[in-house]
Amino acid sequence: QAQLVESGGGLVQPGGSLRLSCAASGVNFRVVIMAWYRQAPGKQRELVAAVTSDGKTDYADSAKGRFIISRDNAQKTINLQMNSLKPEDTAVYYCNAHWATVDRWGQGTQVTVSS
Repeated sequence: QAQLVESGGGLVQPGGSLRLSCAASGVNFRVVIMAWYRQAPGKQRELVAAVTSDGKTDYADSAKGRFIISRDNAQKTINLQMNSLKPEDTAVYYCNAHWATVDRWGQGTQVTVSS
């Protein structure tokens, strides 16, 4: 049974940094595309950043230059380093694993950027 567990969310002031982590189990981690999505109140869930099994990355325009996604295939984890955070980054952040036609989601972790 695939399971994704996020950690690292919290409250941070504008301009601050946070690091999110996601630990995966029950998946063939070496073939899945891993990603972070977020969903703000009243908005649709959107892709923030993704990383393939061989390390290729993709970022939403809003994340480029501020966020860095990374993965450790041996530890079956991914991270999202978020810098220069803005109030508009406030959302629930979800870890996602995708392979073939399958998507698995974590439970989400709240990130709040506020002074």
